[in-house]
Amino acid sequence: MIRCPSAQLQAIENAERGAELGRIASPPTDSLAAAAAETDLSTMRSELEQALHGEIARHQVLLHRETDGLVISLREFGFFDSGSATLKQEALPALDRIASILAVRTCRLRIEGHTDNVPIHTVQMASNWELSTNRATELVRLLIVAHGFEPDRLSAAGYAEYHPIASNLTVQGRAQNRRVDIVILASQIAKTSPAPRFPISSKP
Repeated sequence: MIRCPSAQLQAIENAERGAELGRIASPPTDSLAAAAAETDLSTMRSELEQALHGEIARHQVLLHRETDGLVISLREFGFFDSGSATLKQEALPALDRIASILAVRTCRLRIEGHTDNVPIHTVQMASNWELSTNRATELVRLLIVAHGFEPDRLSAAGYAEYHPIASNLTVQGRAQNRRVDIVILASQIAKTSPAPRFPISSKP
């Protein structure tokens, strides 16, 4: 059996103890990324509230935080005609302001179309599934074509009447449910945030 000199053995033990202390003392990278993501979401919310104060005051836009991230909720009456997936011309300046804030970041966005539970059946839309999906993809198309967003940042989903935020038993509730949500995904902000940099000392 090979025996280590006592000095060498002590050095090994010190190194192992130091490494263990380092693991305990060093903050987890995931926690730092999550904190950075939350800070960026708060900053974006403040910027969006300033840029959209008129639309928010008229209840055309609602900002709120959900588990997935920050949601910019665009109410139908401010952005679409009833039963149509074509964006209103008068809504484009508000969308320009939203796009200008999101374009300088790398976070991923999920665009969700939602309707109330009143059935629709027209030449253009066979059901609320088509209406909700077409509205979401129309907004995705605008962000790519008019604002130069990278397509891999975007996804579209249509939920029809199945994700209501209010009761469909009242006129006011149905109006709240007819919306397109831009979800700024918090987890994707954490993944794309740069790793924290620590100064490297040249001293031994």
